[in-house]
Amino acid sequence: MGTTEPIKNKQDLLKFKSYYESVHPDSRNALLMTIGLNTALRIGDILELKWMDVYDFQKEDAHEHIRVREQKTGKLNIVAINFTVREKLILFREENPSAQPNDYLFQSKKWKGQPLSRYQAFRITREAAAYAGLEEHVSCHSLRKTFGYHAWKQGVPPVMLMKIFNHSSYQITVRYLCIEQDEKDEVFRNIAL
Repeated sequence: MGTTEPIKNKQDLLKFKSYYESVHPDSRNALLMTIGLNTALRIGDILELKWMDVYDFQKEDAHEHIRVREQKTGKLNIVAINFTVREKLILFREENPSAQPNDYLFQSKKWKGQPLSRYQAFRITREAAAYAGLEEHVSCHSLRKTFGYHAWKQGVPPVMLMKIFNHSSYQITVRYLCIEQDEKDEVFRNIAL
């Protein structure tokens, strides 16, 4: 089994995202994929989110930020909620008007009051990956890596990605995002002597 990889091709990514949006509509799963792709949070931290972490019940609107105490590092991570996440979150709230602040955002359909399991999140991710033709090397961690890969391609400075991922070196970030070969290939393609 190989290492988990980001979804690099934008067409593949669009097909992956469309699975729970239109092919097999499920607003919970679509929101799970959207938060994973847009926040760079680890799946364990995403599954522990409660409604109060993302939604202001007094204002009846999404928060500006998600504040998470990371399980792996113990550090507080504050992530801005972008338009894409906000849109899916508001839709999910409309479909779940009885949700309470202390309810898990991603509740198990099988175990009432419990969060979705990591295994079930993996199955959800793999189902969308299979639909997109991404049979190998895609897992929940691919969502986090995909965020970083596309941020990198859009010109986000390496030091910012290192900070987002809590990496100690540039080399770790490059290896993590599976971009070293991509960078080398781009140099060779662009040199035409």
